Amino acid sequence: MLLYFILIISVISGFALLKANQNTKKVAINTISVSRKDLTFSEKNLKVLHLSDLHLENISIDPSELYEMILKQPVDLIALTGDFLDRKRSIPKLNGYLQVLKKLNPKYGIYAVFGNHDYVLKGENFNALKKTLEENGCKTLQNEHVTIKINGENLNIIGIDNYSTNHSDVQKAYEGISEGYHLVLTHDPNVVLEMEDVPFNYLLSGHFHGGQIHWPKPYHLIKMGQLVRMKMVKGLHYHAGKPFYISEGLGQTGVNIRIGSRPEITFHEIS
Repeated sequence: MLLYFILIISVISGFALLKANQNTKKVAINTISVSRKDLTFSEKNLKVLHLSDLHLENISIDPSELYEMILKQPVDLIALTGDFLDRKRSIPKLNGYLQVLKKLNPKYGIYAVFGNHDYVLKGENFNALKKTLEENGCKTLQNEHVTIKINGENLNIIGIDNYSTNHSDVQKAYEGISEGYHLVLTHDPNVVLEMEDVPFNYLLSGHFHGGQIHWPKPYHLIKMGQLVRMKMVKGLHYHAGKPFYISEGLGQTGVNIRIGSRPEITFHEIS
């Protein structure tokens, strides 16, 4: 009887794990709209493709599948909010994904910030990751910003380095910034709690994977900062009246499974 019970439990567990792994291939493609009344960049919305947390050690979507998912929507700008990988052997794998993004030919470029897993790499390995991004057309931002002129207006793309690894420096990222629309890219959204008096119009982030295993609740995220305790782990939120978005990410960490969460590709329309 005990052996039979163990067999049943094993079968159920195996099925559950299989289902959880299959969930990593069920990518949610979301469109989020945010507006600002005095923004007149153009007659059309500014369209931003946002990808986060590729985690190339545990990703179930290959570059060709990613391309099929994103090619039908026009993209003006691509934002990559960190956690590309944490093993040097994965760096060559990144090329395929970046080449797919280059094929979209975004009018205003591709911008990337780093996450806590990227900083597992040290010295020449981290530099190799950064070089791979830049050789594939990405502008990497480490507590710095770039300003793009669009129809005479400034779009400031501000990259705040990863908060949880103490790489963030908000003041440095904003140093010498011009008036205009402030689009912030960062990995760990907890930094927003220290930006109540810092001007930004929209902030894009990742880090939490929507819990990845969000059942019955993502208790394991408690150690990942105050936003979790505020029940802000995915989607669109506001702090001090300012909007920020937390992507569920495209890859996984630990084991390649998802329960109660889905990989995510996000198109943001700023009007």
